[in-house]
Amino acid sequence: MSNKLFESYELNGKRLNNRMVMAPMTRARSVNEGNVATELTAIYYAQRATAGLIITEGTFISEEGIGFINVPGIYTDNQVEGWKLVTDSVHDKGGKIFAQLWHTGAYSHPDLHEGRLPLAPSDFNPRQKAFTLEGFKPTVAPQPMTIEDIKRTVNDFKQGAINAFRAGFDGIELHGANGYLLQQFFSKNANNRTDEYGGSPENRARILFEILDAIREVADIKNVGVRLNPSLNGIMGIAVDDETIATYNYIVSRLNDYDLAYIHLIEPFTDLTGNKNAIQHVAKHFREIYKGTIIINRAFNKETATQVLEDGDADLVSFGIPFIANPDLVERYKRDSILNTPDQDTFYTPGEKGYTDYPFLNK
Repeated sequence: MSNKLFESYELNGKRLNNRMVMAPMTRARSVNEGNVATELTAIYYAQRATAGLIITEGTFISEEGIGFINVPGIYTDNQVEGWKLVTDSVHDKGGKIFAQLWHTGAYSHPDLHEGRLPLAPSDFNPRQKAFTLEGFKPTVAPQPMTIEDIKRTVNDFKQGAINAFRAGFDGIELHGANGYLLQQFFSKNANNRTDEYGGSPENRARILFEILDAIREVADIKNVGVRLNPSLNGIMGIAVDDETIATYNYIVSRLNDYDLAYIHLIEPFTDLTGNKNAIQHVAKHFREIYKGTIIINRAFNKETATQVLEDGDADLVSFGIPFIANPDLVERYKRDSILNTPDQDTFYTPGEKGYTDYPFLNK
């Protein structure tokens, strides 16, 4: 019997060789003054080009968006050239690759902004730890964004999209999950604004649709995806509330008006049993609302990924850590082979170790 994981898939006009997606994962290997993707970055992604689709680590759309050291950006010409190394290498291997556009908002630290406070929807401190040159440091209360700041950020996402397509990416993904800027806007606990970007679910979601409208002025919207984490609760500075379900129902329903490549959803990170404010089964819930392609993520293995596809709750499944440790994950799943063990101590360290040195089956 054939396995749906290994079937090809038409992604809004792009043929994917299988339904396995490499999830975006920060790796902190751009250890250079300009935060530029390097030849080592290109090797890493090319090694994993047998994935049906690769979504890169988050790439910062501006200096204001930075919340992590040694992460490649996409706001300078040098950064665009660095990413061209990556896209060329992946395409040479027959792969498809999207860039994830990222702004961390309050999930940052003044050390990453020459002493200035990070910009965010409100002065809410998410009480997380930001990765700085001096190690992980606790976040602080950020500077609430002015309307001018918000408009500039919308334009930064637009320019990030332009730059991504200049760099040869097949598409882009907007990072609206995991406690970063866009999710801070969506969430009542992180957004106490009283203007048109706060209050109602429609207002808190406004920035996302302004970004999408700006991007479709300069790019084909069918090459754009959106990542969402609707049931994030008690971690990453976000809490579900009495309007969370209504907010995400509104967001996902309205996304039907855009001919997107996909929405990329994440199942709950924590146990939400009995929490009436949280969606327990994210893919199943939004399959009833969203008419386009759904990618689902959350610690899947071959068996559970196959099941969610067979159940029809998602069209594609994204894998994170398994792709870090297994560049040939697709082949290993096809053969039911043993997987390499990930070395978590080298997830964010410089160099090849724990990055491009994991063995392939044929080695």
